[in-house]
Amino acid sequence: MNTLKNKVSLIGNLGFDPEVREIAKGRKVARISVATNDSYRNANGERVTDTQWHTVVAWGRTAEQVERLLRKGTPVALEGRLVHRSYDTKEGIKRYVTEIVMNDFQLLSQGKRDDLAQAA
Repeated sequence: MNTLKNKVSLIGNLGFDPEVREIAKGRKVARISVATNDSYRNANGERVTDTQWHTVVAWGRTAEQVERLLRKGTPVALEGRLVHRSYDTKEGIKRYVTEIVMNDFQLLSQGKRDDLAQAA
């Protein structure tokens, strides 16, 4: 059981251009949203597509690459780890966030994205 790890792999498309901030001199963080699609047939035989949106965060050098290479609609394969955290708003309300901290990604052509998605 020691070989099990917190690892997430996604293949999808960016929902918007990366939001990049510099949080310290030379240290960047990038936030993206990735849509993944799952298709199935319902009880009536109709094809249904279920779209899930995933919040993804990249730090440091990965954030710089995201800023340089990714744009809205870009097909991408990525790996990272799932992180749960909470914070208090200015109004004192506790908010909970689940996001993927990305450690690597690869640009995909549209045909390659479809091939990988069908193989999964």
